[in-house]
Amino acid sequence: MPPADASPRPAPSCHVHKFGGSSLADASLYRAAAALLQDPARPRVVVVSAMQGVTDTLITLVALARAGGAWADEWNTLRARHLAAADALQRDGSVHAELEAEFDALADRLTALAAGDSDDSTDALPGLGEVWSSRLMQAALGGSEAGWHRLDAREVLVVHAGEMGMAVDWADSRARLAAWRAGRGDSNVVVTGFVARDAKGHDTTLGRNGSDYSAAIFANLFDADALTIWTDVDGVLSADPRLVPEAVCLPSMSYAEACELAYFGAKVLHPQTMAPVQERGIPLWIRNTRRPQLPGTLISPRNEPGGVPVKGLSLVRDLAIVELVGNGMVGVPGAAERMFGALRGAGVSVTMISQGSSEHSICCVLRADQAERARDAVAAAFADAIGDGQAQGVTLTQDIAVLAAVGDGMVGTPGVAARLLGGLAQARVNARAIAQGAGERNLSVAIGAGDATRALRAAHAAFWLSPQTLSVGVIGPGQVGSALLVQMSAALPSLRQRSGLDLRLRAIANSRAMVLDERGVEPADAAARLGGGAAEAVDLDRFGDHVRGEHLPHALIVDCSASPTVAAHYPRWLARGIHVVTPNKLAGSGPWERYAAIQDASRHGGGRFRYEATVGAGLPVMLTLRNLLDTGDELFGIDGMLSGTLAWLFNRFDGTVPFSRLVREAQALGYTEPDPRDDLSGLDVARKLVILAREAGRALSLEDVDVENLVPEALRAVDRDTFLARLEEMDEPMLARWREASAQEKSLRHLAQLDRDGRASVGVVALPAEHACCHTRLTDNLVQFRTRRYADNPLVVQGPGAGPDVTAAGVFGDVLGIAQSLGSPFGLAHPWAADARAEVIA
Repeated sequence: MPPADASPRPAPSCHVHKFGGSSLADASLYRAAAALLQDPARPRVVVVSAMQGVTDTLITLVALARAGGAWADEWNTLRARHLAAADALQRDGSVHAELEAEFDALADRLTALAAGDSDDSTDALPGLGEVWSSRLMQAALGGSEAGWHRLDAREVLVVHAGEMGMAVDWADSRARLAAWRAGRGDSNVVVTGFVARDAKGHDTTLGRNGSDYSAAIFANLFDADALTIWTDVDGVLSADPRLVPEAVCLPSMSYAEACELAYFGAKVLHPQTMAPVQERGIPLWIRNTRRPQLPGTLISPRNEPGGVPVKGLSLVRDLAIVELVGNGMVGVPGAAERMFGALRGAGVSVTMISQGSSEHSICCVLRADQAERARDAVAAAFADAIGDGQAQGVTLTQDIAVLAAVGDGMVGTPGVAARLLGGLAQARVNARAIAQGAGERNLSVAIGAGDATRALRAAHAAFWLSPQTLSVGVIGPGQVGSALLVQMSAALPSLRQRSGLDLRLRAIANSRAMVLDERGVEPADAAARLGGGAAEAVDLDRFGDHVRGEHLPHALIVDCSASPTVAAHYPRWLARGIHVVTPNKLAGSGPWERYAAIQDASRHGGGRFRYEATVGAGLPVMLTLRNLLDTGDELFGIDGMLSGTLAWLFNRFDGTVPFSRLVREAQALGYTEPDPRDDLSGLDVARKLVILAREAGRALSLEDVDVENLVPEALRAVDRDTFLARLEEMDEPMLARWREASAQEKSLRHLAQLDRDGRASVGVVALPAEHACCHTRLTDNLVQFRTRRYADNPLVVQGPGAGPDVTAAGVFGDVLGIAQSLGSPFGLAHPWAADARAEVIA
């Protein structure tokens, strides 16, 4: 196992190590911690916490004794645990005997408490765990025979209660430590964390997380050149990994960044820890006891240059907003002073302050359990102004969280606030209040508590600290849907690694069943899972709710069905901010009311609606039309071949082969629908033309299109088998049309046409040889746009327009387009996040 100081740096005169309770849960972990300290080249000071869970148990024992409850069982369990560890770590039994004596003394104190003794010294009993732990650590290191002394911090550390918590009497403590060290030289020392004494000599503790504070204090007192805090995480993470699984370990940060993150709830550090090391410029390392080969996080006076402007993000929950609003406060001196004086008098701590430059309102974010007291105090302080109408009143908003973005790189970097707020907006998170100091190191946003996790993940992705995550649901794993799943399976690993994009398939459905999975479904397995035991009856409302999971920033549903029922759900999904991508033509060409509702929901709800594959499969037909119109061009007309099936038929039909034989051949090749009449009727082409017309701003409906049905009327109502058996009835009429066109030196093509006045038609047209549609191949689609710019020489979009793979590619392109619009940095990655993330995931 590598030594603790694997990272190259100048040898310090003294290195302080601190081990937390999770690193000291049993004898084996004490041995593992001791193995990290085998570096005799310099003095070492080891500060220890209690064994994991011991402090909580001691607090429970004190509470039980004070309440007259039965505490003996808990005491016996605690005693046995420590004695077993002592026996495993030392053979001569001296530590065992010392611990037995101390547990007997504890039993006497608990007995006295149960009898009604109210001695205040019992408040220090929760610190006994560190005393016992220091004995165990000294034994694990070989004891005094190996040159390890043990220092009970209560002998030297003097503290007093202050407004910010326990404060150190530095002069007295330094003098006591110097006296203790006299005669011991630069020996190695095991120190009890958490405990101290006050000026009167009474035992006390440093409060929760006090062992880290003890380590920083003793690093200062011992004039250490380095402090390493050993814990159960790899270092300081960019966010809480329970909320952001993709959180990365930060290689370095400044004291200022660490203080900001600690204040806003980063669990690995306590705000008090920083002050003693910051005073002397002592570098602080956070490292993982279980993975000592990792370098951890270095916290030092100055941050290393480079990298992203935001280092980490943190959440503070259980907050509320108290807001004072008043027109009469504008320009009046002392309003803020009076408000904060009232809060101070009520004993309320303010987490965040936001005030507009107009001074019309002042809002404070504070702890939820103090909110009503704060509101009442401010209302009382401004009762005269409220009564006179100068202030409109005091409002209280509960269920608030604060998201804080921290980083030295924010200073002087334009656009940081825009990126954060833009990321929140994309995730449909509303900012209730914003605060940023002139130092620019911290940007805090108050948000609704229900949006907190989604906001954190969206912000994390916005600064490239984790992949841009889209929660995806796919409906309709038919030919196009299955091809899409295959393409996703092949592309997702590369997209995540190269572009920081995580398309997380969390739901799959067909017309009968669905599978909803919190962790995600492998695209390659998705269709098969619909037939497994995890499948349930399809419920499109539940499907949408699941995809829109509140813990993920973005949601997207891909509808590869041809279902009007699914299309009817688009407006409500879009209104909730769920993006919708579809090749389903029924949404864009269906009833005008539904189409208008979809567009309105997309405009106002935040969800994007993309349907490029509804016309031209994978061809950029819709994109080209949008670009023409958005850049100010004027549309004169559209015409083109919009059916790959009909394109193939008329590209092949030259009078030498009966039309019926070509239809059967196309069916055998899989170019037609199961019933070829669905293609020959022209309705599918008419729907595509309606979609194009609506995209161009025409209020066109399907019934407005003049559609030629190529199926003879006598064959339209018969069953499919009868139709196929009588296909030859189409031959003579089609041959006659071909002969007529040939006589005019023209070719037959199936064409969709939209003129400048909005008239639309679909049918077979005889075209001159120079027309672009006469030069297509196989199943090519071709669309001509005639515009003011392209009046004489139309703009042509041409290419394969049929087949599930091509259509799926068009759908996938829309999905990636939405991802890019959400800020996914295609082709870019954070300079260190990929390596760090690999370590975290491993």
